[in-house]
Amino acid sequence: MLVEHYPRLLRLAYLILPPALGRHRRVLAAHALVQKSLSGARPARARSRVPAQAADSAQVREWLRERVLSAALRAAAHPRPFPVRPLLPTVLGLRLFTRAGGDGEFALDRELARVSADVRAAFALRVLEEENARSAAALLAAAGVREPAQALHAAQHLRSVVGSDAESLLHGAEFDPCTVQTRPTDLLRRRRRTRLAGLAAALVLATTTAAVLGTRAEPTPGTAAAPGPAAALAPVTDPGQLVRAPAELWADTARVDLTAWPARGTRTTDEALLARALDAWARGSLPHGSGERAGPRLTATPGTPTSPPVAPPRLLYAGAVDGALVVLLHDDRRVVRYTEPNTPGEPATLELAHADDADVTTGAAVVLSRSAGGARFLLAPWIDRSAVRDLRRPDLPAAALAASPDGVTAPVPQVTGDCRRVPALELRSSTRIVEDHSFLLADLGELTPVHLTWTPVPGPGVPARQPREATSRAGLGAWEGSACALPALRQSGVRAVNRWEFARQSLPEKSGSATWTCLRAENWQGRARVTVALEPATGAGLPLRGPRPAPADTAACGRFGQHMLAGTFWTAPSGARYYLAAGSRHLTSVTVGGAVSGTSRGPVLAVRAAGDGPVRLTGTLREAGELQGWGERLVPAPPPE
Repeated sequence: MLVEHYPRLLRLAYLILPPALGRHRRVLAAHALVQKSLSGARPARARSRVPAQAADSAQVREWLRERVLSAALRAAAHPRPFPVRPLLPTVLGLRLFTRAGGDGEFALDRELARVSADVRAAFALRVLEEENARSAAALLAAAGVREPAQALHAAQHLRSVVGSDAESLLHGAEFDPCTVQTRPTDLLRRRRRTRLAGLAAALVLATTTAAVLGTRAEPTPGTAAAPGPAAALAPVTDPGQLVRAPAELWADTARVDLTAWPARGTRTTDEALLARALDAWARGSLPHGSGERAGPRLTATPGTPTSPPVAPPRLLYAGAVDGALVVLLHDDRRVVRYTEPNTPGEPATLELAHADDADVTTGAAVVLSRSAGGARFLLAPWIDRSAVRDLRRPDLPAAALAASPDGVTAPVPQVTGDCRRVPALELRSSTRIVEDHSFLLADLGELTPVHLTWTPVPGPGVPARQPREATSRAGLGAWEGSACALPALRQSGVRAVNRWEFARQSLPEKSGSATWTCLRAENWQGRARVTVALEPATGAGLPLRGPRPAPADTAACGRFGQHMLAGTFWTAPSGARYYLAAGSRHLTSVTVGGAVSGTSRGPVLAVRAAGDGPVRLTGTLREAGELQGWGERLVPAPPPE
């Protein structure tokens, strides 16, 4: 019965396991989980016993599915997923990959990587297994999910984001670990490992022989010492253990991110330099008084752990840049840049930044060096064309950006303090992975630039729009109004910034129109802060002061905060004062009270204001109750009676 249900159970386990494992380990882990679903210790509950052979197929399948679901969730919750390779199945000398799908499968895999294992399990049960909400909640609870209703709610939202093709995408080859492609491992690295294994075996044999033949004195109490920090970190400071991706991996993989970067640069074989970089990473985070010599000057973006790698990291680059030696490393969670300056006596520097779940855009460039002339980037191998444009001048064409065969760019100017110029990279992906895909990245002073996207106001009767690339004429024109908000986000750990135009409003006294915008800046942990502004068609924009203190993490203007209402005082050219408010399209009415009073049907409001005192701003949502306003001088609405 297990064999009969094997393919479907395998697909279920594969979907729940974290995509960060990589496709090879994820395939093997899924097979291991399903194959072990009938093995192990005896279950403690009578319900978990193997159903009788005479039982019907549905009962057996339900029992198997619950075991696989529980095992996959436990594995996904492990702090270090699968640190030890399962005994069976195992593959030597080959890498296994599910077949690459199209843009839809790639987008779905990226969305699944952004949610928790509980949500992936709920999504798989609802879409792949076609369970209703009640039975899915029961299965999740039995598998150990603490908040099944919350997981199902998030899964339903994910389903709405993916669209009606969700079921067909999950049944595609991208998520089928039964049908895989193979590729050899790095042959040169394998040869080095074989030699090292032989030397290690000889060393172990010699040590064991000496221990057996010799005599050892008993240690004096209090004199035994534990291995020092350097001994514990020795495995990850060996340059021979560095992971090196094949040169063409990026062109045939569904995980187009930093893990697909090959090692580039003229010093990738300089083991002395690589050893210094690895040693600096290990020693740079040792506590003071550890007995080890001091490490390099260490910096990290907000929220980035500075701990040493727990496994051999990946080598991305090693070479000379602007006279200094630079090494780029990646350990799936972080990207690390080690720099040895050419100035005598100046210490080396080590910079760490988050790189969790980087993708084809957020994993497209890393800063190699900074100087008075600007920043040099190392571009991803899938970047075909690169250019620089000024976000403040969308009418000007982008200027071509030269790059070496290794992907090192010419210097890119940085943002000026007066915001007269806001440079951004405009990159285009190779047609070998996706067609007609260009995107914008902005350098905000960190190792990785920020992805800029744009969400225009939907037209009447048009479904809600998703963030899109801002390289079109309309997208560039939209970002002209938000470009000067970017410098305030410098060195704050931001991953992506989306400009959402949630409303348009005709201004009083025939003063033209204005656009209400929400700028959402998300960091690498998924937390975000927003900035709301009123932008007249002519003249400067008017940023709104939000709640005080401003929330460091809000769902507003994101996937889980798609309703917005904001208001502000505005002065007409005649000198008259008005209170303006507008919300997203699902608002059926807007009400303001306090120093200004008024109500309007629909999502926009404009009333004459006699003063500038505190106001209460609320809106009514279709089938969703009341929405509190966002803006200056707002007071909370009174609690319902």
